[in-house]
Amino acid sequence: MEIILNGQSRNLPDLPETATVTDLVASLGLKGDRVAVEHNGSILPRSEWARTSIHSGDKFEIVHFVGGGSPARGRSTFWLLAIVAGVLSLGQARAQHSPQPPLVGPTFSVDGIEATQPLKIVAYGDTRFTQVKDDYDTDPRVRKYLVDQIAREKPDAVFMTGDLPFNGADPADWQIFREESAPWQAEHLRIYPTLGNHDVRGGWDAGIKNFNATFPELKGYLYYSVQIGNVYLITLDCTQGYPEGSPQREWLGSQLTHLPKTANFVFFLSHMPLYNDLQSQVVATLPTPAELSLREYILSLAPKVDAKMVVVNGHIHNYERFETGKVTYLITGGGGAIPYRIAFRGPEDKYRDRSYPNYHYLVLQIHGKAADVTMYRVANPKSANFRLEVKDKFTLTAP
Repeated sequence: MEIILNGQSRNLPDLPETATVTDLVASLGLKGDRVAVEHNGSILPRSEWARTSIHSGDKFEIVHFVGGGSPARGRSTFWLLAIVAGVLSLGQARAQHSPQPPLVGPTFSVDGIEATQPLKIVAYGDTRFTQVKDDYDTDPRVRKYLVDQIAREKPDAVFMTGDLPFNGADPADWQIFREESAPWQAEHLRIYPTLGNHDVRGGWDAGIKNFNATFPELKGYLYYSVQIGNVYLITLDCTQGYPEGSPQREWLGSQLTHLPKTANFVFFLSHMPLYNDLQSQVVATLPTPAELSLREYILSLAPKVDAKMVVVNGHIHNYERFETGKVTYLITGGGGAIPYRIAFRGPEDKYRDRSYPNYHYLVLQIHGKAADVTMYRVANPKSANFRLEVKDKFTLTAP
C-alpha cells in the first residue's frame, strides 16, 4: 500500500488492504497515546482510528510526541518531537548545532525606540509558504493577501508563530517566502520568527540551514530575546525542547530573573500551544507534556515578574484566547495553512465566535502600560475580492 506521509510518498508493503489507522500507527512503531493524526485534511480523534480504513493514495500528517513531564536525564530523553517521515527525531545531537544566547540581557535590542514610545506589533503564523499550485495544504491567495495587509499596517515588529514554510528542508519554499514577503522588505519590517514542526519538515539539519540563511540577522540563534521599547520578547525553540535541566530552560529562567525594569510587557513566542481549547486536548493531545511543563515553569516565575506576561503560540490553525491571572495565552495560527475547525469552544476560551475559517492576524497597539489588541479576520476567503473584519478586541494591562 502506498500513502502520502507528511508530504512524502511512502510504500508500506506489510499493511493489508483492510488496514486501519490503528494498524498504520503500529506499523510505524509509534506509541499511540503520543500521536496526533491528520487524515486527508481532517484531524482524526484516537477513538476513530480502529474503524477508519486507509487506502492507497490517502494523505496523512502524523506528529509523534515522546516523553513526559518528569525531569530529564539528558536533552533527548525529556521530550522529542518527531515528524514521522523517517522517523525524524529532534534531540541532543541537534541541540549542539545552535549557539547559546547570552544568559543575561536581551540577545538583540532595537535602537531608536524608547520605553515611553507607542508601539505597533503584529502577531500571526502558520503560513506554510510553498508553491502557488498547492492550494490544499495552504491557501496561497489568502496567504499573500495577509502579507500585503500586514505591510500596510507598517508595524514596528512582526512576531511569527512558526510553520513559515510548508517544507522546511526545501529551499524553494523559503524562496517563495522571500518573494511573497517582498512588501515587508520594502517597508523594512522587523520579523521575529519562532520554529515550528514544518520549519524542519523533511530534515532538521536542512530546515535549520534554510532558516538561518533566511534570517541571517538572528546570527544562528534558534531561541533568542529582543528588547523593543517597553516590550521584551522571548522566542523559544520547540524543535530542540526545553525540559528541566536543558540549556534553553536555564536560559529562559535567567532571562526572566534579569528582566530590564523598563519592560512592561513580556511576550513568549513559541509554536506549540501552552494552553488550548478543550477540543484539541481531546483530539490532538495538546498541550503536550513538554508544553505543560514549560507552562508550569513560567507560572512558577510569574510572581517575580513585574510585567504583563503574554504567551503567543500557533500550530492550531485557528484563533483562541485564554486568561489565567497574570498570563494571557493567545493562539494565532491563521496565516494561510489548511484551516482547523473548532466545533466546540470550552468555557475558558474568551473568544466565542463560531465563524470559520479564521484566517487572521493580530495587531497590538502598545502605549505605556496598556496594549489594545485587535484580531483582523478575512471575512470572505472564497470571494474574488477579500476584505478584513474585526472579530475580537481586548486590552492587556501591565502592573
